Amino acid sequence: MPAELLSALPAAVLFALVTTITPGPNNTMLLASGVNFGLKRTVPHLLGISAGVAFLMLAVGLGLAEAFARFAWLYTVLETLSVVYLLYLAWKIGTSTSVQMRDGERRPMRFYEAVAFQWINPKAWMMVLTAATTIHLHASLSLNAALMALVFIVVGLPCITMWAAFGMSMRRFLSRPRWLRMFNLTMAALLVFSLYPIVQRAFD
Repeated sequence: MPAELLSALPAAVLFALVTTITPGPNNTMLLASGVNFGLKRTVPHLLGISAGVAFLMLAVGLGLAEAFARFAWLYTVLETLSVVYLLYLAWKIGTSTSVQMRDGERRPMRFYEAVAFQWINPKAWMMVLTAATTIHLHASLSLNAALMALVFIVVGLPCITMWAAFGMSMRRFLSRPRWLRMFNLTMAALLVFSLYPIVQRAFD
């Protein structure tokens, strides 16, 4: 194993651990999904997040970060879409009132939806852009991105699974509609609060 990889790997693992286990849009939605739908039905959401972050990391390593540096308006468009979609998701979570799900009503996020969501997830962008510019597992930018994507999968998937599992463990406590409604409203508020960095930058 190259010395460069060995020396940078602990930092990469620690970075992936801290960024994936701490609160953010993904973990907030996984917690709510665990409560409302259970862990088994949340698995496609979990796998979609893991795959989506990895794809995003690869895209950044292949030159997407440079494109954003050259065309700043693209990143502004992305942030605008992030705000709009996160507000929509917050509304969906906040208006959920039952852990039971009937055909045609509320459902957990599908795999491809979770993959696509990472492209407008501000925390995911922060994670991959920081990793691409500060962690050097390989001299090649593309190989560095591929290795970091693997680290995000190996380290991140167990971390985000904990959030969904914790949500599932709360299902019995939140079986009363009133408590579930309060929980979902709290999760919706936290999701909206996760937009704070974007709002702050807009007024700087």
